Amino acid sequence: MSESKDERRMVAENRKARHDFDLLETLECGIALQGTEVKSLRQGKASIAESYAMVRRGELWLLGAHIPEYAFGNIHNHAPLRDRKLLVNKREIAKWERAVKEQGVTIVPLSLYFKGALVKVALALARGRKLHDKREREREKTDRREIERAASRRR
Repeated sequence: MSESKDERRMVAENRKARHDFDLLETLECGIALQGTEVKSLRQGKASIAESYAMVRRGELWLLGAHIPEYAFGNIHNHAPLRDRKLLVNKREIAKWERAVKEQGVTIVPLSLYFKGALVKVALALARGRKLHDKREREREKTDRREIERAASRRR
């Protein structure tokens, strides 16, 4: 059974990101991994809930992502919380670095997944939400749901 090029198999998702931030722009990028990290990801083990990305010396890095050690690895296993380089076009990095400096936004990973045989990370330029914005958004969602329920009962 072979995987198609566009098939996506989710490994980790940052669900809180959509709640805590307003997402301004998204980007899909590759990630430089060691062999045991890929094997651990194939087992579906990873966490990006507490992670973020930043630009260092013209390169984009993923910090705080937890990929546990491979169970069948040896002494050359990877460090679970090491910084990982993201593979992105230089122009894109420069554009996002300017946005972070000028607009006061941050780079948040949304998901980590396999696209075919390659591991990809979906990133977003995000602006933090205030507590009252979060409450207002939840209120709008519940109002919308109630309107839809009332409309479906009338039918």
